[in-house]
Amino acid sequence: MSRMRRVALCAVFVFALIAAPAAAHKASPKYLSVYNGLKPAIPGVKAQVLGFDNQYELINQTGKTVLIFGYQHEPYARMLPDGTVQVNQRSPAYWINQDREGTTAVPPSANPKAPPLWKVQDKANRFTWHDHRMHWMGQGTPNQVTDQHKKTKVFDYAIPISVGGRPARLTGTLFWRGTPKGAPTAAIAALVAVVLAAIAFVVLVRRRRRGGDDQPAQVQAGEAQPERTGAEAW
Repeated sequence: MSRMRRVALCAVFVFALIAAPAAAHKASPKYLSVYNGLKPAIPGVKAQVLGFDNQYELINQTGKTVLIFGYQHEPYARMLPDGTVQVNQRSPAYWINQDREGTTAVPPSANPKAPPLWKVQDKANRFTWHDHRMHWMGQGTPNQVTDQHKKTKVFDYAIPISVGGRPARLTGTLFWRGTPKGAPTAAIAALVAVVLAAIAFVVLVRRRRRGGDDQPAQVQAGEAQPERTGAEAW
């Protein structure tokens, strides 16, 4: 394989390593969903947003059952005092939350008024889910964003839950993050540095291999070389 092909393949490999996580991640870096707190405040309930506007993580340390309600106020998920986390397969939200766009088909069995059909999802006392109430579902840029380079509030939202039968809400705010003017020089510089490092590595390996291959046959066979005199030219 030629030197240029090796360098090109290496660069492609490095770029793929950088781009793969971004491609796999479903969040939109243009937005930021901020958790504002539980109202009313209840000790033992911890929540945070993961991945800009992608998921909520809820931890139950109250010793009580926590219910998370779907879009029609049906039981969507529950967290039991022993750490068991269950999802209701008859909740339309269970199916709608399968993808960011909410395009997953909802089966006829998903009836918000039907008795819940609980399925154990975890036993770690922690529930992570995608909720469409926390991100922008419209087409294009929100009307609130008049300057795409400026951080802008899009809307406030609330996700209803109950703790030991006591109603509460996870409250938050969705922001348009704002895009910096001009090219993202820092990201471009970092990418160029990684690619150059990869190229330098390939060149170094090739030089070492070439140096080993260029040794006289008697050296490779362990034979002594005649003593050289004078300075060696480089």
